Amino acid sequence: MDSETPLDRAHAAMQAAPEDARARLRFYERVADSELVLLLSGEARGDTLDPETVEIDAATYVLAFDGEARLARFAGAAAAYAALPGRVAVRMLAEQGAGLALNPEVAPSATLLPPEAVTWLAGALDNPPDEAEARITAVAAPAGLPEGLLRALDAKLAGAAGLAETAYLVQATYEGGARNHLLAVVGARAGAERTLARAVAEALTFTGLEAGALDVSFVAPGEPIVARLDRHGLRFDLPQPVAEVPTAPAAPGRDPDKPPILK
Repeated sequence: MDSETPLDRAHAAMQAAPEDARARLRFYERVADSELVLLLSGEARGDTLDPETVEIDAATYVLAFDGEARLARFAGAAAAYAALPGRVAVRMLAEQGAGLALNPEVAPSATLLPPEAVTWLAGALDNPPDEAEARITAVAAPAGLPEGLLRALDAKLAGAAGLAETAYLVQATYEGGARNHLLAVVGARAGAERTLARAVAEALTFTGLEAGALDVSFVAPGEPIVARLDRHGLRFDLPQPVAEVPTAPAAPGRDPDKPPILK
């Protein structure tokens, strides 16, 4: 028997509290954040995958596992597979109207995500905050935010290694008097803004909060406001790459904006 995985723990928490919407959201978040190993009928050809499927109640389900050992135990022999980020697999299945058969027969987290659940999760992952412009007139320390949101932000930013330098959570006052909590991201890498904004939106979604509960802005390291953010804000330091790694052709599914094609 293999070790308990984060997906197992999230599933157990959801099962233990069936009326707890946040426990369900945390399980869905864990599905998206896990690497899923899809059982294939044959070797992948370019970006085209031919997954093994089962038909249940007139719906098609793709077989997936949160580890190669679990897939091997289910298959009972050598088998073709594709390892994809969960969020990529979910988008791929949603486009095809398929469900997800997760860890069938081999783990305590064995469960079926029907097509409508997969479609919902794909939509939740593709729901970045609305864009707007407003001038900040004052910042203060954050207050009153749920502990679960702070943990979720910390986890999401830790997973965004190299996409920015730091981020500060503050209460912001805008021109005109409006106030809201703000996550100010300092030194974002060119082109990373969308990914970072999406990560923040996910932190809100999977803690059960509305997108409007937190604004996001991007600040250059030399801007005068950075000193005020550092003085008043809750600081998150994003991990930085140690060294450049030579690039290689991307495996199917590694670009979250270009999911593989199901045969």
